Amino acid sequence: MKLTKLCHKFLYFLIITTISQVILLKNVYAKNLDYMHGIAMHGDLKYPKNFKKFDYANENAFKGGKINRFSIGTFDNLNPYILKGVPAYQSAYLFETLMKSSFDEPFSQYGLIAEGIKVPSDRSWVAFKIRDEAKFSDGSRISPDDVIFSFETIISKGHPIYKTYWSQVDKVEKISKSEVKFFFKGDPNPELPLIIGYQLPIFSKKDWENKDFSKTTLVPPLGSGPYLISEVKAGRSITLKKNGNYWGKNLNVNIGRYNFETIHYDYYRDETVALEAFKSGAYDFKQENSSKNWATAYNFGAVKEGKVKVEEIKYYRPSGMQGFAFNMRKSIFQNRNVRKALTYAFDFEWSNRNLFYNAYTRTKSFFDNSELASQNLPSKEELAILENYRGKIPNEVFTTIFSPPNTNEENGLRKNLRTARRLLKKEGWIIKDDLLINNQTGEIFEFEILLRSPLFERIVLPMKRNLKKLGINVSIRTVQDDSQYIRRLEDFDYDMIVVNYGSIISPGNEQKNYWGSATADQKASPNYMGVKNPVVDEVIDKLISAKSRKELVTYTKVLDRILLFNYYLIPQFHISHYRVAYWNKISRPKVSPKYDLGFDFWWFDPEKAKNINKISSPVNDEQNKKDNSIYFLLFIFLLFILWKIKRKTS
Repeated sequence: MKLTKLCHKFLYFLIITTISQVILLKNVYAKNLDYMHGIAMHGDLKYPKNFKKFDYANENAFKGGKINRFSIGTFDNLNPYILKGVPAYQSAYLFETLMKSSFDEPFSQYGLIAEGIKVPSDRSWVAFKIRDEAKFSDGSRISPDDVIFSFETIISKGHPIYKTYWSQVDKVEKISKSEVKFFFKGDPNPELPLIIGYQLPIFSKKDWENKDFSKTTLVPPLGSGPYLISEVKAGRSITLKKNGNYWGKNLNVNIGRYNFETIHYDYYRDETVALEAFKSGAYDFKQENSSKNWATAYNFGAVKEGKVKVEEIKYYRPSGMQGFAFNMRKSIFQNRNVRKALTYAFDFEWSNRNLFYNAYTRTKSFFDNSELASQNLPSKEELAILENYRGKIPNEVFTTIFSPPNTNEENGLRKNLRTARRLLKKEGWIIKDDLLINNQTGEIFEFEILLRSPLFERIVLPMKRNLKKLGINVSIRTVQDDSQYIRRLEDFDYDMIVVNYGSIISPGNEQKNYWGSATADQKASPNYMGVKNPVVDEVIDKLISAKSRKELVTYTKVLDRILLFNYYLIPQFHISHYRVAYWNKISRPKVSPKYDLGFDFWWFDPEKAKNINKISSPVNDEQNKKDNSIYFLLFIFLLFILWKIKRKTS
């Protein structure tokens, strides 16, 4: 008996000693880790320690000048990190983050507020060392207390999406007067150190004392960024002025960046009015989203004269997914075959010919225009993963490359609508008195498409006519009031909407927000379709914890296939370049970043601005010659009339 007790005591002592040694070794290991100047999601960093600038930055860019820009809609709030109100997103210029992403790497970051970042091999925590020179615009130093306050505030009082996004952060601790450490919990999430680094805005703890972070405000908050808000006209305009005392202007991540002295935004309620304002010179830069406008609206005089430049700038990031999204919280859209049937009513080929001037490519993946797209049969690695879910996912995933219905062949639309009818009938929907009715419940198949802009009505109307042929009644509701439209989205108060999910070259935690079950019923989440699929949840978790770029690509393709073949939306179209027009008084770097437009690296060009009124083109010269000839003939005619009058008088 005594021997047994002694054995138990010895075993207990051994366990305690082992645990203590492990903790001690981990602490020693953590202390021995060096701070790094940057961090890459997978692989190595492109830029070495003490690099001078990003390759796409022009260190000789002119500093100064004013740029006028535009926004569509309105705003009533200068805090873009809360749920309430309609934010002015330009106020994000006020706040800096711990790290800064580069635009020519898949997913890498370099020090901004933090001069260094430290992570263990399993990325179970991350520590940041704050620069001594990092300051808020009132001159006060940024401290670990401000970082901790920022995280705790945005989690407890910010937009609900942040709580989900950073749910694996266990705690945040101050470890010295310049160091702060985030501890993570749950399954491995190697992306967390990066999204903490570049997506956590840093607020001043002192400035927010006795203020309610969750309430809207039109008083500019204290920030640490390169610009200050100098003037606000609620819902109409906002003006930002360069902060002359900005602490980070000489950092390598900021060389050639933030070149304009003044940035002014005017708000317009209507795209057509905004376009006409651009033509008249009311603002300087426009990124065009309408293929019709791009094909027909940019041949005005200033373009012909060279005063306005029109360019297509290629990018290499995934084009994302734009589509008609089904709200699966509605009973009529909960059946996969019903959703599939409705995809046959969108005639992209007709729209591209007749509406889009053949400008677009049909979207066939949530990650089109990249190696992440599943536009081939599943690889051995993908099949090994997919086999775990056989019977829980559509069978087509294993043997078919996803391709939305097309009308390329003769009578293509008629054949597609026949296919749609067969699918609907199979699920109990029959046509009675020209209406599609559920054979069991008697429910009429009808729904509303909610739009934000009247520009999209011309795209929706042909599909509405096609759905009518299936017996489906569709109404279109265009809501141009920003606050009303946003409220309806936040409350999931719609049947179908047009969504645009932007994609990045290194997908990760944002996928949980887009289609994770936890966000399906979370107010204001971007899970607009209401996806609740345990298989999708599991694949996203595996994607997030991928240990290599190859593994990440494999799981992304698996996710892509499962999303596509569940027909959560009707894919629309995309392009693989930016369409931009700008008055020829601004310039951009010769090297464009691969994964972003990089507008913060453009600059005002005083020489171009001085000469813009002198710019002349052959077309303009020819017109001037014609005008001069007319004026000369008029002058001769007037002289002749005067001579006749004088002669008659004599």
